[in-house]
Amino acid sequence: MIRVLLADDQTLVRAGFRSILEGEDGLEVVGAAADGAEAVRLARWSRPDVVLMDIRMPGLDGLAATREITAHSDIRVIILTTFDLDDYVYGALRAGASGFLVKDTEPAELIHAVRVVARGDALIAPSITRRLISEFAARARHPDPGPRLNALTDREREVMALVAAGLSNDEIAARLVLSPATAKTHVSRIMTKAGVRDRAQLVILAYESGLAVPGWLARDRP
Repeated sequence: MIRVLLADDQTLVRAGFRSILEGEDGLEVVGAAADGAEAVRLARWSRPDVVLMDIRMPGLDGLAATREITAHSDIRVIILTTFDLDDYVYGALRAGASGFLVKDTEPAELIHAVRVVARGDALIAPSITRRLISEFAARARHPDPGPRLNALTDREREVMALVAAGLSNDEIAARLVLSPATAKTHVSRIMTKAGVRDRAQLVILAYESGLAVPGWLARDRP
């Protein structure tokens, strides 16, 4: 059973998501919060597997709540946003969220997202990773390689850059002439060495460390 906590300041939105999720086998809504502070309290008390978190809420917003929840637990957070290029999305992923959904997503996509994140994968599909991260990676104009990449081999750095470019494991395997299983192993090992929880966090680290650079920034460099 996948336990889900809802966090949104709109009563109708919470009711709608509850109705969708509770109609599915294997999903259980364990609570609903109207603001970020309540979401943090309920997350600590109910220990959900996944939190559906709105960004813009009174008091403690979804970004701060996400940071508090993920910093002290393995609870996974899916950010809910009105627009797919919400200015807060990059910050939310950096704070520890495992992905994001737009609020008008189809019910089947919502259910799929919860299941994907609950099993430990990032919600952000490789096909949209490049577009999303590139919109906000320009914020990291002064990359800091830091110590987390020191343990990576040259091949692992190469694989990490391809993940940041939005390639799936199968596409990475084809590009580097590897088996898909080997590509998947490389990605898993990189996440372990870098201390990140999923693919979304790996992409953020790749950009912030300077291993990956948005196209327009690369063109601007001498």
